[in-house]
Amino acid sequence: MGFCTMLRASDRRLVQRLAAGTTPGVHRLLSAVEECAEGTKLWCGASVVLATAGGRRGRRAAAAAMAALTVAQTVSNGLCKHLVRRPRPPKEWVPHDEVEDRPDSSSFPSGHTAAAAAFTAAVFSAWPLAGVLCAVPAALVAVERVQSGAHYPTDVAAGAVIGLGSAWIVRHGPEMAKARRFLSSPLSTYSAPGGLRQGPGRGAESSAEPATCENGGDGV
Repeated sequence: MGFCTMLRASDRRLVQRLAAGTTPGVHRLLSAVEECAEGTKLWCGASVVLATAGGRRGRRAAAAAMAALTVAQTVSNGLCKHLVRRPRPPKEWVPHDEVEDRPDSSSFPSGHTAAAAAFTAAVFSAWPLAGVLCAVPAALVAVERVQSGAHYPTDVAAGAVIGLGSAWIVRHGPEMAKARRFLSSPLSTYSAPGGLRQGPGRGAESSAEPATCENGGDGV
């Protein structure tokens, strides 16, 4: 059995198991979390709480988190879903009516999970304790996307990778851009030890004038 065949079989088993094996109480909890996360309402609300109650650190975490969320949604919904046209899991795999509410867009990747992972990772980088708290609803969102029949587990995994990558870009992107500008800009001439001058594209040169013959003859 090839790897892709095994992956598809695992996707199917996990979707059917989560969809059929979730208790009514857990199902209601997951549905409520998904409803809050729809349209990023949950994460926008969390960013407001961070910015108003967390002081300077909270504002920094909220700004980074919303920037990472924007990048994640652009990559997942604006790019990947148009490049990978994957159908949603078959409706007959899901024994509840929530499967009827899922969108018709590509199943790959999970945009909900990408947004949740990006927000949580960015908050954690700026404020670890708040990031741990955000990880709880983020994990519930990821589970709900499979349980509701909206996504395969591999869609959720891909969304998580996109989200984590987006948070990393937001955190390290400015530093990388600054380093790139520094390396690509002409270096000004500076004095090197021993009275030598070093310039861009030039070897070390003596700061003294070239020697000339005092008697007007050729140099030896």
